[in-house]
Amino acid sequence: MSDLVRIKEELTSFRIITLGFVGVILLGAMLLMLPISSQRGEITTFGNALFTATSAVCVTGLVVYDTATYWSYFGQTVILILIQVGGLGVISVASFFSMIAGRKISLMQRQTMQNALSAPQVGGIVKLTRFIFLTSFTIEGIGALLLFPVFVPRYGLKGIWLSVFHSISAFCNAGFDLMGDKTGKFSSLTSFSGNVYLNMVVCILIILGGMGFLTWRDIATKKTRLKEYKMQTKVILVTTIILIFVPAILFFFVEFYDNPLEKRICMSIFQAVTPRTAGFNTADLSKMSDAGKTMTMILMLIGGSPGSTAGGMKTTTVAVLFANAVAVFRRRQNANFYGRRIDDSIVKSATTIMFMYQFFAVSAAVIISMVERLPILDCMFESFSAIGTVGLTLGITTSLSEVSRIILILLMFFGRVGGLTIIYAAFSHKDTSTLKYPIENITVG
Repeated sequence: MSDLVRIKEELTSFRIITLGFVGVILLGAMLLMLPISSQRGEITTFGNALFTATSAVCVTGLVVYDTATYWSYFGQTVILILIQVGGLGVISVASFFSMIAGRKISLMQRQTMQNALSAPQVGGIVKLTRFIFLTSFTIEGIGALLLFPVFVPRYGLKGIWLSVFHSISAFCNAGFDLMGDKTGKFSSLTSFSGNVYLNMVVCILIILGGMGFLTWRDIATKKTRLKEYKMQTKVILVTTIILIFVPAILFFFVEFYDNPLEKRICMSIFQAVTPRTAGFNTADLSKMSDAGKTMTMILMLIGGSPGSTAGGMKTTTVAVLFANAVAVFRRRQNANFYGRRIDDSIVKSATTIMFMYQFFAVSAAVIISMVERLPILDCMFESFSAIGTVGLTLGITTSLSEVSRIILILLMFFGRVGGLTIIYAAFSHKDTSTLKYPIENITVG
């Protein structure tokens, strides 16, 4: 009995979150290995099934098999469920089913839900979970209905499945598509690059999913009273707008010269939205310039917002670092937003997150480049896509060795679960020492 108590004590909320994702990924991999999951009725190797399951749960979109041509309807359904669970969060889904079953949510469960959703407090966490599911299913349902006019006239009844699949995949920022058997393997949405309507619907779904549920609850509560929005909501909205329009303008002037004006505008906006962190593409990324690829990698690393379906470093991390830089330039003591001071611990966390993402992404790219003997820029694009849970690729994923695929699996897991969550799970004991060492200056810069 003492062993069980000890195990329960060691199962912190961060460890529960991490183990929850691991469990769902392994379950998904085993289901995808079954003959019924593939169109040919063959057993899928554990390595490829694990890669696909990790990509789905971590809402990334990197694949070793074309989703439409390799996986059966059963396999595609498994992938879609994994995307939905990964997008909403493993802990959130488990808690939602507990609420449906009428079970009482314990304090430990509420604390775990709080950390999983990046919520500011435990109070009201159950109501927040209900709001998340109601909002998500509503948006995904509306998204599917809006996609019907695109897919149903072209593909008949199968268009319904395509609409539902792509709506959920877009809202969850997953990037999985089912166009391989219609427009060519791994073609994504390239055949719709000039379709303004589809581009608009998919972009809106991606943005809504990546803004964060806390942001949407604040908007739903305050509505048009912008001044009453929480500081985080204002930062997320402003940062999101900047990260859409500035890259779109840059893409317009740097890429897609050979296209008509309307199509060029569509492709530029879509290419600005999808790297954070959706993974759909309407352009051949391998034909982009090095400047375009670099811009895409920066957007992939930034990702979406906290408490959203997206991965990456998060928009707030970049915003805090920018505000801190401005404070240093102006010789202010603290970074601030909208008349509110940012605590130094937040700045430390943001700096740590940025360092971790860059260090692991670049290190992984160097290792993959040495193992596969591929150009470092191509490998960096792949590693940034994995750790940002994006799914965009220059076409090298399917040809990578097992070693490189394992590296990408670890990056996808790290990017979705969160760097600090994994670190806190590994080192659960907080240093409560009040000891302070003497200060001595060190020159930087």
